[in-house]
Amino acid sequence: MSRTKVIPIPVMGRTAINAYLLLGRRPVIVDAGTPGSGRKIHDRITEHGVDPRDVSLIVITHGHIDHFGSAAELHRLTGAPVAGHIADLGPYRSGRVREPYLPTGPMGRVMDRNKELHVQAEPLDPDVLIRGETSLEDFGIAGRIMPTPGHTAGSISVLTDDGDLVAGDLVANSFMGLIPGKPANPPFHDDPQRNLTSLREMLALNPTRLHVGHGSPLEPDRVRRWADREHERLYRRAAAGRLTTRAGETA
Repeated sequence: MSRTKVIPIPVMGRTAINAYLLLGRRPVIVDAGTPGSGRKIHDRITEHGVDPRDVSLIVITHGHIDHFGSAAELHRLTGAPVAGHIADLGPYRSGRVREPYLPTGPMGRVMDRNKELHVQAEPLDPDVLIRGETSLEDFGIAGRIMPTPGHTAGSISVLTDDGDLVAGDLVANSFMGLIPGKPANPPFHDDPQRNLTSLREMLALNPTRLHVGHGSPLEPDRVRRWADREHERLYRRAAAGRLTTRAGETA
């Protein structure tokens, strides 16, 4: 197959919330933004010369409202099947995020008060249930879906054969992309330690670039250095009994 091109599709601001268009033998969309974003994503991919009816798959990286909020609408607009991990099936089917959100820092605590994060999206039942590593060859992309749990139980990423990692909220740019190129946690994680493990597992595969849900692309070496510091920070918090996970336990 020819090289897969990764094109960001801004959903909010320039990079505050991103979806992605993958161009290979057939186009694939990754993530669907907040509720009401389906038409915007539809129109943006059209501007890139893609007939929305040619989209082979819509991959949802996880069950947060800013990533699956318009998946049902985008499915209707394109006719493409939707893929999501079975561990996030509850949010997809109910249209509601598992709550409470677990902030990773001050930004998350502020954002948790935003009512837009607590709305109900249109429910959907994914056509393709992801349970493990899954090839995208049948959908026209030289790459694979990789389970990367931690941000949510059902978080997934897409790794192309060219080394581009479309990473959802595995990592973000600082302050929701306001400081481009600087790795940071997104505002929330269900399990910060498990997420960091997933991130390091993906970095061990030597991606060439990380394309994230919030902010501009990140360079792997800079993310590795940040991950080492984050490991030490989480270790100290866990030792002090100050690390909360989705199960409500302190790790």
